[in-house]
Amino acid sequence: ALDQQISDFMLLVQSLKAESFKEQGNAYYAKKDYNEAYNYYTKAIDACPNNASYYGNRAATLMMLGKFREALGDAQQSVRLDDTFVRGHVREGKCHLSLGNAMAASRCFQRVLELDRTNPQAQQELKNASAVLEYERIAEIDFEKRDFRKVVFCMDRALEFAPACHRFKILKAECLALLGRYPEAQSVASDILRMDSTNADALYVRGLCLYYEDCIEKAVQFFIQALRMAPDHEKACLACRNAKALKAKKEDGNKAFKEGNYKLAYELYTEALGIDPNNIKTNAKLYCNRGTVNSKLRKLEDAIDDCTKAIKLDDTYIKAYLRRAQCYMDTEQYEDAVRDYEKVYQTEKTKEHKQFLKNAQVELKKSKRKDYYKILGVNKNASEDEIKKAYRKRALMHHPDRHSGASAEIQKEEEKKFKEVGEAFTILSDPKKKARYDSGQDLEEDGMNMADFDANNIFKAFFGGPGGFSFEGK
Repeated sequence: ALDQQISDFMLLVQSLKAESFKEQGNAYYAKKDYNEAYNYYTKAIDACPNNASYYGNRAATLMMLGKFREALGDAQQSVRLDDTFVRGHVREGKCHLSLGNAMAASRCFQRVLELDRTNPQAQQELKNASAVLEYERIAEIDFEKRDFRKVVFCMDRALEFAPACHRFKILKAECLALLGRYPEAQSVASDILRMDSTNADALYVRGLCLYYEDCIEKAVQFFIQALRMAPDHEKACLACRNAKALKAKKEDGNKAFKEGNYKLAYELYTEALGIDPNNIKTNAKLYCNRGTVNSKLRKLEDAIDDCTKAIKLDDTYIKAYLRRAQCYMDTEQYEDAVRDYEKVYQTEKTKEHKQFLKNAQVELKKSKRKDYYKILGVNKNASEDEIKKAYRKRALMHHPDRHSGASAEIQKEEEKKFKEVGEAFTILSDPKKKARYDSGQDLEEDGMNMADFDANNIFKAFFGGPGGFSFEGK
């Protein structure tokens, strides 16, 4: 009997001590000093480990410290000790919800409503859990549809109720990476890795960002690290395989190009483009590389098409604009070339880019004038003798006397061509005028008025004046 009395007394002392610790914990909690509150609630639990409210109080403190997983353990212990402890069930539900387990949270809040039908907090939290489940459902559908913006929207909404859910954060980060918003994606993944450096999903997302930014070697390191943490991580495994394959194909294509094997280079770049359509930056480079190959093969329209695809993927890719602009120049599409060079110069104001733009503008200006080389049927490097021979041939071909028996319409057209041939010869046979013409300068500055030009005088001078040539009997 004495032993029982001593035991009861000791329990009473421990209980009083525990209550004292709890009261001190409550005081610190009220002051928002949650770390000290946690310490005193722990002392209360150590003194009296079978009291549900002590675990419930410590769970509330851990929740305020953002330690929801630890808080969940305390909340679950509180309801194990007392299944009618309403606040314990509420706290367990809130921890589940904060961690993203909306189904488990719903069960907790439903238990609260069994104990207290009109509990307003449980009613509201049950609605919140239902909202999270709906956001998850929509996000899963939209991810399959590749509507990554909508997935990000759904995860942002879900995270308002589940701020500690790594799964939601990872899905958001992955979609941000797929949208090309790499800094945001990396920030989310890095926050998780600061709390859990072995999180395979976060390591995968970090690698994914590097992979999509064309830092393939670094990306592979993160994928390998993720697979060490979780050998069955399917996404990391696929991304690692794709990254290695892409790197190898691209390098093989570059090697073939440097060796002058353009056909092989084209095939390798094409194969590389089929590996991962989501890798926008690398694919932009591959399209530009293939465009360069096409330009070497003199498939200029194909080269332009590849450069356009590269720019569509990455509209800041200067190299693709420069390559396409050169192809436009080579195909005499000068307005398009000027537009591309203007874009380049606006982005990078270098002397070289300024000169490219100036050259294109000159060629554009020249293209809008009569092409005297084309009129005579010679190339731009034609010699003086070739220009004379060409004039002789064209002048005779279009001379009005030759077409005196033709219809009025044909006579008018041939007379026009005859005059143009004379203009062309006048300019291209004079070294100074030819130089000005070739440089795109205005010929009017030399005092030449082509409207008053007399092609017959040139013809007579060339063929030795009156009687020097006749179409009679021809």
